[in-house]
Amino acid sequence: MARNTQVSADHHAPSVTRMLAELVAQHPSRGWSDAVDHAAHRTFLNWLGCAVGAAQHESVNAALAAVRMLQPAPQASVLGRTEKVDMASAALLNGISSHTFDFDDTHLKTIIHPAGPVASALLALAEHQGSSGRALIDALVLGIDVSCRIGNAMYPDHYDRGWHITGSTGSVGAAAGCARLLGLNVDQTAMALGIAASQPIGMREQFGSMTKPFHPGGAARAGLMSALLAQQGFTASPRALEAPRGMMQTISTKNDWSEITSELGERFEIAFNTFKPFACGIVVHPGIDGCAQLRAQGVRPEHIASLEIKVHSLVLELCGKKEPTDGLQAKFSIYHGCAAGLTFGCAGEDEFSDAVVTRADMVALRRKVVATVDDSIDEAAADITAVMQDGSRLHVRVEHAIGSLQNPMTDAQLEAKFHGLSDAVIGAARTKDLIQAAWRLGDAPHVQALIALSHS
Repeated sequence: MARNTQVSADHHAPSVTRMLAELVAQHPSRGWSDAVDHAAHRTFLNWLGCAVGAAQHESVNAALAAVRMLQPAPQASVLGRTEKVDMASAALLNGISSHTFDFDDTHLKTIIHPAGPVASALLALAEHQGSSGRALIDALVLGIDVSCRIGNAMYPDHYDRGWHITGSTGSVGAAAGCARLLGLNVDQTAMALGIAASQPIGMREQFGSMTKPFHPGGAARAGLMSALLAQQGFTASPRALEAPRGMMQTISTKNDWSEITSELGERFEIAFNTFKPFACGIVVHPGIDGCAQLRAQGVRPEHIASLEIKVHSLVLELCGKKEPTDGLQAKFSIYHGCAAGLTFGCAGEDEFSDAVVTRADMVALRRKVVATVDDSIDEAAADITAVMQDGSRLHVRVEHAIGSLQNPMTDAQLEAKFHGLSDAVIGAARTKDLIQAAWRLGDAPHVQALIALSHS
């Protein structure tokens, strides 16, 4: 995940809005390898478990209460709950819940969480119009390809200036996926992308608050609405992405157009998606992994004088909260992540609960973590030394944390993660059936059976 600071904005950019519209509207169904199709099912499964798992969180309760003030028509389901709302609000709410635990998928090249905006919009639309599972999977692959290729072209400049790239690219990806699901032609799809291009969502200042998970939800709603507008003849600039005053050149000085055009329709970014074993910011994962390894070697919190961790500067920039006071803040604390890894050997949602974050022993252990910047270390790596009470030192270096492309979670591990999120919400038996329905989604005649399993 080395950072590329190339600046290549071009006032004579290729017509990427049109090119992406042609991909979305014209690419054949299941026009990719079995490996890509399996990656799509893994992506959907992981997103679904995260959305159901957070269904009763206070952020979802608050958002649902606000939506109800609009008196929405019951068009689509809120996952993990019995309520139905209009499909745009369902996209918003399921996008919020899927990102609330910060446990969702990550496209590591860009740090985009691609399923949140795209899958949330697609499932709401698919439920309302009775789409097949295959149509949804096709739209998921293509929608995520659009959002991640745009992200590839702008990262890291766009992210470094403060944009939450999941929301800013997600609105366009959600529009692309919904345009596909609606069966829009190339011209209509280009308009959907163009409308969404005027709705980039999310600033990094919001990390650690409820508004961070609002970003993928807001992007899902914006993308769905963009596709519905385009279907009805609403227009946008046909060069809304690439024009000098279009979305991409306005919100990023780096625009590597080849990231969009190269192998378009042949390489699919969903194949590079990864899944989190730890419920927090992705850059904290190598530290947690290393501390869990130290625990497996017999190191315990009471044995250590300090934990010395060397990380890339981005880790402290994103996750440098030394004294988090609740679970949301702790998800952006390398100090809490390392303390959890050493104390529990894991860092799921329970380890980021408010009760654990405020425990006296966790506060004391966090204060023993000494994090320093070493930019010779990759963003996806960490160098950890446990300094023991007797003065001895134990060292672990993590180059590729569990969950990375090089060390991916297995299907069985994804299922176990799903159970850990969903069992308490809808029960273990129903969770097991929901997992199997997600694996078989590409062959399902409609999505209603899967949605029915998502309620308690």
